Amino acid sequence: MQTLYVELGERRYPIFIGSDLDPQALLAPYIQGKQVMIVSNTTVAPLYLQRYQTAIEALDKRVATCILPDGEKYKDSQHLNLIFDALLEAGFNRDCTVLALGGGVIGDMAGFASACFQRGVYFIQVPTTLLSQVDSSVGGKTGINHPLGKNMIGAFQQPQVVLADMSQLATLPDRELSAGLAEVIKYALLGDENFLVWLEENMDALVARDEKLLAEAVYRSCAHKARIVANDEKEQGERALLNLGHTFGHAIESYMGYGVWLHGEAVATGMVMAADLSQRMGWISQEDLERTKKIISRAKLPVVCPKIPLDDFLAYMAHDKKVLNGQLRLVLLKQLGKAVITRDFDLELMKQAILANQA
Repeated sequence: MQTLYVELGERRYPIFIGSDLDPQALLAPYIQGKQVMIVSNTTVAPLYLQRYQTAIEALDKRVATCILPDGEKYKDSQHLNLIFDALLEAGFNRDCTVLALGGGVIGDMAGFASACFQRGVYFIQVPTTLLSQVDSSVGGKTGINHPLGKNMIGAFQQPQVVLADMSQLATLPDRELSAGLAEVIKYALLGDENFLVWLEENMDALVARDEKLLAEAVYRSCAHKARIVANDEKEQGERALLNLGHTFGHAIESYMGYGVWLHGEAVATGMVMAADLSQRMGWISQEDLERTKKIISRAKLPVVCPKIPLDDFLAYMAHDKKVLNGQLRLVLLKQLGKAVITRDFDLELMKQAILANQA
């Protein structure tokens, strides 16, 4: 097992990464009160709920559960309310813990519920998908979608602990594994060319689910995220770099309908668009752009999206959270392994980059 810490002063917390981790031993120091609400979904609960429920009950805690339907399209206020219903019906109070057992949707919703319930209770992340292990479970961003934009309603709520068990990836569908690899590739492109070289050497084995290499990819990804979050928790500056591919990607997701394209798939094509625009601006070479497309393709991810009317695409981009004072800011590549956040880009070139990567 490897352990990383997100250094946030008094709110510092560990990320445990390994296979067949012991939830009873690892979670014991981080469950404050007597009440634990496990939030999961209809896919993950039959596989893993019993293991965690038994482990936590062995710590003399009272466990209740809230099982939501599976999918991005349920990440809304209606289903968020089901978590509040469960907490209230169980009679839980302010020293309870909400434990998210699932992927990014469950983590975002359970985390947001824990931030709101009685104005804030304890929160634990047990991510069961590669995407949530490398990205969404770390750093405290929680929330739900709105018909007009993704993740528009939410809160910063840091967990007490993150438990990333590689053995739980065994049941993850191939498409979901690839979606997680999109966020892994993102860390390499935005800040670590050596990691990009490592991914180029090991991508086939990662797609084939080599558990040791996946653990290494999760560790390296979380190390990048933990460092950035420690420097800029509320995204006033550097943390925005983690949105590489996300402004374009969120537009794709929102237009297609939440859950039609997985978040990681949309981010993959979004990163191609960002690299394409960077190339059109003369920042990276054509060769760099091809290298970006190749590593994304090797992860079994899309490098083009369906035809989306440009006006619709731009309208969704305008709803992005990185819009400040009416100005869209984009994360672009100065070079592979070095991203910048900028408002200085040519709108016409951006339109070309969007249209060039639609099929």
